[in-house]
Amino acid sequence: MTIQLHNISVHHSGAARSTLALRELNLSVAQGEQLALIGPSGAGKTSLLHTLACALTPVSGSLNIFGGDPWQLSSSERHALRTRLFLAPQTPPLPPRQRVVNAVLAGYLPQWSVWQAMRSLVRPITPEIAYEALSRFNLQDKLYARVDRLSGGERQRCGMARALVSKAEVFLVDEPLSALDPTLALQTLAVLQQEASKRHATLICSLHQVELARAHFTRIVGLRDGRIVFDAARQDVSDTMIAALYRNSEKPELPEADSTDAVLVPNAVPPRC
Repeated sequence: MTIQLHNISVHHSGAARSTLALRELNLSVAQGEQLALIGPSGAGKTSLLHTLACALTPVSGSLNIFGGDPWQLSSSERHALRTRLFLAPQTPPLPPRQRVVNAVLAGYLPQWSVWQAMRSLVRPITPEIAYEALSRFNLQDKLYARVDRLSGGERQRCGMARALVSKAEVFLVDEPLSALDPTLALQTLAVLQQEASKRHATLICSLHQVELARAHFTRIVGLRDGRIVFDAARQDVSDTMIAALYRNSEKPELPEADSTDAVLVPNAVPPRC
């Protein structure tokens, strides 16, 4: 198994220490597996992704990634582990004056030295790789555009291009389609899944678009109140199960598109200790 969680409990980031985001959660994910996380807002999807990225420390239970507990490693060893993980938060910062080429090449940061990173800011080291990644999202013409000149949907796809540049073996992606119209959402999801399959990487993706999750992922994990309500193959996930998962919450749906996409930005590099 690539990932194993046993009775994991995690506090909300920045919240009162008595507030738990995850409660005695158990989950196992094999290398190369692709699964969707669904559930109402506040269910714990983002906290789970950040826990897997070693950005949140469990308060109880055990976490095993690539055969070891990341919190038993030294800081440098944990940083090395994070080079194998790619976290794409829903709304991470992208420096507004940064060029798209630099934003995409930031996917290399876990592997680069400080000198390489600084050098690339002045003169991008491998712009052709950024161009190729952007082209898979039809953004190649934005290579040297400034990030603050992009629409929300373009920023989101820029973040996904960064994932393609990384050397990650696990993609942890939080709401990658929230700023995209239905056509772009399908294209973006297809590229992520194709890339994960190509490199036999694990893909764990949180989605509010339940029908996309059911149509494109073979395994679906439903979370509510920090607990797993169900973990099942998609053919075993019934409408009744979905209704129970979202009871008394807003019905999930595919967002409508507008002429400017939307306003959300993704990013990539898991934080260091």
